[in-house]
Amino acid sequence: MPLSRRSPALLAALVLLGAVTACTSTAVGDPEGTTTNSHPPTSEHVPEPAPPQRNYVKLTTENGRQSPGTVVLGGEDAVYNYAPAVMLENGKVRTWWCSQMGSAKPNGDDILYSEGPTADGPFSTARAVFSGSGSSFDAMHTCDPSLIKLGDTYYMYYTGASRDNHANGSSVGVATSKDGLSWTRANNGQSIIAPAGDIIRENTYGAGQQSAIYLDGWIYLLFTDTTGYSAASNGAGQFVLRSKDPLFASGIEALGPQGFKPVENGNRPRTRSVVEAYSSDWMWIEAASAFAIAHETVGGTTITFWNKEFTRHPYEAVVIPGPWTEGPGLIRTPEGHAAINTTDPCERVGIDVLRSTAKDGSGAPTNIHHFGLDALGLQGCATVAEARVLDGFSMPSPERTSDVVSGGKIVRFERGSVAAKYATGMLARRPKIADSLKVAVRVPAGVPAVRNPARQLGFLVNNKLMVMNGLEAADLNSSDVTLVTQEEWDRFERLTT
Repeated sequence: MPLSRRSPALLAALVLLGAVTACTSTAVGDPEGTTTNSHPPTSEHVPEPAPPQRNYVKLTTENGRQSPGTVVLGGEDAVYNYAPAVMLENGKVRTWWCSQMGSAKPNGDDILYSEGPTADGPFSTARAVFSGSGSSFDAMHTCDPSLIKLGDTYYMYYTGASRDNHANGSSVGVATSKDGLSWTRANNGQSIIAPAGDIIRENTYGAGQQSAIYLDGWIYLLFTDTTGYSAASNGAGQFVLRSKDPLFASGIEALGPQGFKPVENGNRPRTRSVVEAYSSDWMWIEAASAFAIAHETVGGTTITFWNKEFTRHPYEAVVIPGPWTEGPGLIRTPEGHAAINTTDPCERVGIDVLRSTAKDGSGAPTNIHHFGLDALGLQGCATVAEARVLDGFSMPSPERTSDVVSGGKIVRFERGSVAAKYATGMLARRPKIADSLKVAVRVPAGVPAVRNPARQLGFLVNNKLMVMNGLEAADLNSSDVTLVTQEEWDRFERLTT
């Protein structure tokens, strides 16, 4: 459960009480639960899900990496630092995590923020950006952040608790922001997911430790519920809800034994767990149409893969080795997806996490380090949807020219050096799926070019403006350049595929 400001001796005792550390520990004074059904599932018999198919692909790993030391640490009197949410945005690694600062009121868990140029830092001085409300379900504690960005709005899903002795009182809330720093509680400050109460167990944590992904119009939410019907006897388990409403106020579907089914609300029952774990994080790998769930095991952070329908494991699990004391935070895009690999987007994915690695004098998890590796052998880009990861990449063309994928179609350049000035990445090999993409635009050598006062260059292809990356593209393409005013530049219709 969330820890409040206590003596080091009591903090250490709390950490040792539960199967999980810090927020997931059973608190002193919490009632001892029993393993009886207090709210059994609505049907008399809950069917078991079909066992996942095991014809998975074995991935290989390379480029193991680890930061030389702590990269994220709370300032002031923050005793613990764990459960990071990590977003790769605009060339920065932004991270929010669970800690506690005496200057942030009320006394309880706070969500801190820091950012850096890489996962190895250096990160900016930590500051508290979200704390207990003083009332409602999150009166004392806010913890376990997970963020996605939809349009210009950030949504932060977090665990809230009103007191230390909460007796299954942890619940999930959501807040919104335009910058990721100043937050407003959504859903009228009320929780969006509460403990199901299917089975009351000795682990009285409740519901929380959520992780959000935006995919095809849906927000997928992975979370712990120690009272869930399908959790393990110690409360470990990860459940999945999805909705097109970021506040999960309507249109909710729950993952059960027969796949996703509509439910009245997000509170019960929990009839299927996708991995027996606490404090997990996940992301979507677009090139391979697969979910990757990061959870801690004896050897480090295990990555378990599921296909989109949760009917099979497409890949054998891989492990990011190294020490840990609390759950990992995957480095993800603003939508919660894996970053696209710039050298081999169809076959390779980088998997990087931030995770706490030590305990301070009180026994609380702290010292967040960076760990990662590359997983190879995805056999991705097999469908047009998966081929979206190729957008912006140049590659050899079957016509001895160069192709650049743009908007799911091909822009074919007569000269490869010019294609490189339009592309954001270059591939030495042409993925097979590229042959099924339509050639929408051809850019011949010598096509007219224009330049505006801001020194931007564009080709006029079919009398439409194709903006290039660099003035040298004109020389490389043997194109004559005409200087135009900014007004003329703005009037040109942009070339689209």
